[in-house]
Amino acid sequence: MNLAVNESQPISTVVLISGNGSNLQAIIDAVKAGALPIELRAVISNNAQANGLKRAAQAGIRTHVLSHKQFADRESFDEALQQLIDRYHPKLLVLAGFMRILTESFVRHYHGRMINIHPSLLPKYRGLNTHQRALQTGEKHHGATVHFVTHELDGGPAIIQAVVPVLDNDTNESLAARVLEQEHKIFPLAIRWFAQGRLKLSDNSTVLDGRTLQQPYQYTDTSE
Repeated sequence: MNLAVNESQPISTVVLISGNGSNLQAIIDAVKAGALPIELRAVISNNAQANGLKRAAQAGIRTHVLSHKQFADRESFDEALQQLIDRYHPKLLVLAGFMRILTESFVRHYHGRMINIHPSLLPKYRGLNTHQRALQTGEKHHGATVHFVTHELDGGPAIIQAVVPVLDNDTNESLAARVLEQEHKIFPLAIRWFAQGRLKLSDNSTVLDGRTLQQPYQYTDTSE
């Protein structure tokens, strides 16, 4: 699939992370390659030890740490986080492994311009430990989903999915690695669609190229 961008004005983007930041790195790499018409204005983490902060700093992106442990409750943390984000006036807010459940008021504030990636074929396996649960259930296929964020945990309208087979000898680690490889491909693609004005949230449904998706776009990896 050709990811070259033509005549698109970069849109302001803020990324939230909590950990390693490999999806953040995929986004950074796509921007550097000219494949994403976005301006990465800031990366914010609730974890000062998040490796993704190093990735952002190395790419020359401004970073912030806002620890949820310094706040009395979820509402006060989200309010402070919102104030920090809004300093950058983002048109798009990307959750790239941000391990926090967000308040309804926060989600409402960024309605239609906040997307997340989740390591399962939603609506299956919302929440944590998705790979382990897929193996325990005996799934034949597993994968990842990019979706708009709504007040329902991992329940917002799906945008794009990538499917991987579950192998007989798979472990939690091996399955997670194959899913993550696909995450690095579909997340930048969904961001690109949004940045180009091709993707939007309308009436709690995903609209791509003017058509309401009844099912998420199914990504086919043509790199092999």
